[in-house]
Amino acid sequence: MTHRLQTRTLRPPDKIDLRLTLAPLQRGRADPCMRFVPNGVWRATRTPMGAATTHVRASNGEITMRAWGPGAEWALEAFPALVGTDDGVDSFVPRDPVVAGLHRRLQGLRILCSGAVTEALVPTILEQKVVGIDAKRSYASLVRALGEGAPAPAREAASIGLMLPPAPATLAATPSWAFHPFNVERRRADTIRRACSYAGRLDETTTMPTADAYRRLVALPGLGPWTAAEVALVALGDADAVSLGDYHLPHQVSFALAGEARADDARMLELLEPYRGQRGRVIRLVVNGAASPPRFGPRMPLRSIATI
Repeated sequence: MTHRLQTRTLRPPDKIDLRLTLAPLQRGRADPCMRFVPNGVWRATRTPMGAATTHVRASNGEITMRAWGPGAEWALEAFPALVGTDDGVDSFVPRDPVVAGLHRRLQGLRILCSGAVTEALVPTILEQKVVGIDAKRSYASLVRALGEGAPAPAREAASIGLMLPPAPATLAATPSWAFHPFNVERRRADTIRRACSYAGRLDETTTMPTADAYRRLVALPGLGPWTAAEVALVALGDADAVSLGDYHLPHQVSFALAGEARADDARMLELLEPYRGQRGRVIRLVVNGAASPPRFGPRMPLRSIATI
């Protein structure tokens, strides 16, 4: 099927690093929905107006999006928020030398806002209580099995090979046992199915005050503060999102900001308190630019769903 190309070009006042900014949208290098290539970023997504394939590239101080599919117009409208052209970075004031150095070195990093809540929620649920590589493999398998080919120009479709994330209605109707081949046990499968059955209500959070959006997200059984924060950081553009309950994050933050190799959520929040309103931005700077804390034990093993 032929899809008409639509384009939009932005000229942001400061440089935006597309790889740093859009990286949270990609769930591993094998993610069938997104590709970083030398000439930009390809992404397949579902919008309120339908499926869309987008290609974003930066050149000579400009950022251009090309879009195809019935959701192309919506994607172009959401383009500035996606790349964080107005994410509040101008009001960010580093309060210590470590954060100042990271902010200077990663000055092209922005807080993106995809506006795709349910789309971000599905792979985030898969990351609950399992190691990241295991969750990413599950998501890639899920997309390949239940997704569909993304709209693209005929001459580029074969080389791009992107797939759309499974439609919420499809996942809601998929029985929990059908998730087992993707190494997803019943608990996470049921959480995905439940969330997708309320996709419309969850996607309404994009137009709600942040506090109300969080309340709606965590009101759904199976969605806690960690999941809500992970989704809010990428889908709602919440620059203050803090993922409480993360296995590694407190250690990373405390090691970067205080030289402490081990910490808990309370210590992490204490260190981030001077940046309230921008704590999510500091976390992204730390995760992308600071040294990792030393390890004192073996890596967490990959787990079969039979042990969950």
